[in-house]
Amino acid sequence: MILKKIPVETALGEPTNCYIIEDEQTKEAMCVDPGGEPEKIIEMLDTLGIDNLKYIYLTHCHGDHFGGILELKEKKGGKVLIHRDDAEGLYNIGISLTYYIGMEEITLEADSRVDEGDLIHIGNIEFKVIHTPGHTKGGTCLYCEKEKLLFSGDTLFRGTWGRTDLPTSNFADIINSITNKLAILPDDTIVYPGHGRTTRIKEEEPIYLSLRPRLD
Repeated sequence: MILKKIPVETALGEPTNCYIIEDEQTKEAMCVDPGGEPEKIIEMLDTLGIDNLKYIYLTHCHGDHFGGILELKEKKGGKVLIHRDDAEGLYNIGISLTYYIGMEEITLEADSRVDEGDLIHIGNIEFKVIHTPGHTKGGTCLYCEKEKLLFSGDTLFRGTWGRTDLPTSNFADIINSITNKLAILPDDTIVYPGHGRTTRIKEEEPIYLSLRPRLD
């Protein structure tokens, strides 16, 4: 598997982590959360020799996670996937918050809606959809057991959790999602979040026993 992390600038003023996953044998690829700077994402795809994306996966419906999607989809294709509970946010600015962060309005329809437990295949690589409401009601994470990695979107960060003061968010839900769905994953699972540095499940478990973010 080839995995590339691309921090992209967004209207939010904070880089969003965009990820490209490619199966080396089949050359199938997926882009996770193209939040901005589509030219940077496309350049990486060209460097990898990827002409056609299989999927563009959105961990949730906030504008800083899909701001680069239209140009990316136009030039590289890819079916847009998002959890069904967040699909409305792609065309409802009151949920996507595009107006709030100063983005140009983007209205978008998902090609397919995913649910808890769905399996997504990129060549021989299998990802499982984990529905993790809290930051948004349809937030999800993607877990690959074989590669021991998790794309956590804005549910779980290094040392803390995602904001819960936004439309459709809920503090109790996000803590439940992390403690009952993510913290039970193997300790050595590498967590690739929507913003900031990577971490591992074992490093985050103590935080959810005390419910206090760490400062390092």
